[in-house]
Amino acid sequence: MSLGAWLSASLQRAWWQSRPGVLAQVLRPLSWLYIALAGFDRWRWQRHATASLPVPVVVVGNLIVGGAGKTPTTLALLQALQARGWQPGVVSRGYGRQTKGPCAVSRDTPATECGDEPLLIHLRSGVPVQVGSDRAEAARLLLAQDPSINIIVSDDGLQHWRLHRDLQIIVFDDRGAGNGLCLPAGPLRQPLPAELPPNSLLLYNARAASTTLPGPVAARTLAGAVLLSDWWAGRPADMPLLNQLAEASRQQPVLAAAGLAEPERFFRMLEAAGVRLRRLPLADHAELPGAPWPADEADVLITEKDAVKLRPGQPGTTGPTRIWVVALDFALPDVFYQALDRALQPFPRARHDH
Repeated sequence: MSLGAWLSASLQRAWWQSRPGVLAQVLRPLSWLYIALAGFDRWRWQRHATASLPVPVVVVGNLIVGGAGKTPTTLALLQALQARGWQPGVVSRGYGRQTKGPCAVSRDTPATECGDEPLLIHLRSGVPVQVGSDRAEAARLLLAQDPSINIIVSDDGLQHWRLHRDLQIIVFDDRGAGNGLCLPAGPLRQPLPAELPPNSLLLYNARAASTTLPGPVAARTLAGAVLLSDWWAGRPADMPLLNQLAEASRQQPVLAAAGLAEPERFFRMLEAAGVRLRRLPLADHAELPGAPWPADEADVLITEKDAVKLRPGQPGTTGPTRIWVVALDFALPDVFYQALDRALQPFPRARHDH
């Protein structure tokens, strides 16, 4: 193991302990410096240059580093907004992309140019998506390109104080706040508040509440499987197909690959669905110029986040291996929808209608 990999693994162990250990205590003075600098940045933007928009802005994000379920929450939120008559647009930083500057996401945009999550959001929801490091600028571009948009959803951006938000949705997963410390001593991007901030909703992408903050729990299930080529053609995942794969895996375990912040969660859900599998964890936001598995694999199960980086015709997708995309069904509880309706009640939906 390289020094960098060893340090990363050591930090991860220190972050996700229930209490700060020796390494976390050693790094604690650096976390105080981080908090001070982050606090100054927030004060600077909120006092002098916070950008407001003519439509309401909802920010979906988390207080910890890495993924905690922002993208499935964003997709479920977009569906709920559309069902309520809103016409949403999405802005995102586009983490992991190789280009700079604003980027309007289309079906043909490579994930390397816009980021895997913005492309997945656009493909799954059909809503306009604009990527940019300055999310306020990205939002203005989005509104200029499509004046029918009457609400902006920011995928990530809780710590992007440049953009004013009317509502923020904070997402936690099973890991909660880890050891409770901020970077680099712990996984928090900002201190865990004693109570939920104003204009905030909290959602647990977990089996149960994982912090002391109040919030409902989302229901996570697998929606089924679909061949990679059919997924790109817009065909929805099918549960009987996943059941067939589970039945076949009793004779020969199937390879499952996942480039997520926590690949093990995906693997556990597959096993709970009856799939016998061999694990291939990939780095979060891993680039996939080709299939990262042996060419002689019969079947491989992947996530939708990885599917956006494996278009049909790429190396490793045209051979004998059947690549199955396993989709997640992420259901928000009724109490969350009720809180969302109350939060958005002051804003007229027809502001940009024609």
